Amino acid sequence: MAPVRLMIGFALTAMSLLTNPAAAQTAPSRPITVIVPFAAGGPTDVIGRIVADSLSRTLGVAVVVENVAGNSGVTGATRAARATPDGTTIVVGNMGTHAAAVTLQANLPYDPVRDFAPVGLIASTPMLLLASPKVPARDLPAFIAHVKANANRLNFGTAGVGATSHLACAMFNALIGVEVTHIPYRGTAPVLNALISGEIDYGCDQTAGALPQVLAGTVRGLAIATRTRSPAAPDLPTSVEGGLPDFQATAWNALFAPRGTPPDVVARLAAALQTALADPAVSARLMQLGAELPAPADRDPAALTALVRSEIDKWGGIIREAGIAPAP
Repeated sequence: MAPVRLMIGFALTAMSLLTNPAAAQTAPSRPITVIVPFAAGGPTDVIGRIVADSLSRTLGVAVVVENVAGNSGVTGATRAARATPDGTTIVVGNMGTHAAAVTLQANLPYDPVRDFAPVGLIASTPMLLLASPKVPARDLPAFIAHVKANANRLNFGTAGVGATSHLACAMFNALIGVEVTHIPYRGTAPVLNALISGEIDYGCDQTAGALPQVLAGTVRGLAIATRTRSPAAPDLPTSVEGGLPDFQATAWNALFAPRGTPPDVVARLAAALQTALADPAVSARLMQLGAELPAPADRDPAALTALVRSEIDKWGGIIREAGIAPAP
């Protein structure tokens, strides 16, 4: 009878694994799609691709980046939230998709806390205040005076309503007490091109996207919205040095899986992310973009959940104070 019972046990185990594939493994064995909810070439895309390459090596499967742009990242984040929760679809969310969108979208199709399983924080990227080379002001105090004197004739460009670039510039405008014409574009690359050509007067962008243009001199970096200078741009003054200490804006990018993804799969993805950020080659590439890497304890799933909750509150207040109306 023992052999019969043993055969029955094997059969039941096999049936369990067939009906619950996640129980048979702690990481996806099929290719993983990393959704970047913004256009190719932007800061989130660049950071996402750096991490995706390392995840592929660590997990031993193909990791493909898919750009799903639209509605300031909400379109791509929604697709990720509704994906099959088996670890084969994850998303690079950020301060816009997983914090500001709660206040900016009257009918947000997902809940950033409830509908995602946090994997881990990748990096934070300070925001830069940028001006077209055609703008006469060359430092932050002179620029503030210029904007105040010419607010009705100036404009600023962003990657779209509710994008991190919009929120940072809205904060700047509110702090100096001006209302300036807002010109939304579809992504950060068009904004940088508009700055270079002088089509717009100023804008805000993450170091990961704009720093190469600042260092090349094609756009003018007026300030970095942090309290300390960035090692990637040591000659760029901070907002504190420029006399606007409350202008503090840092974007962040993190990995999320859909709600219901098995905990062991999330844990394996989180471990692979930790491996990526511990890789000197990966961390060097991110820091060259001006990104700031969190300590290991600050980038795990629990820390990311706490960050999302705090950022929803923070940016909700800033958005309401700036008077940005929610999208219908």
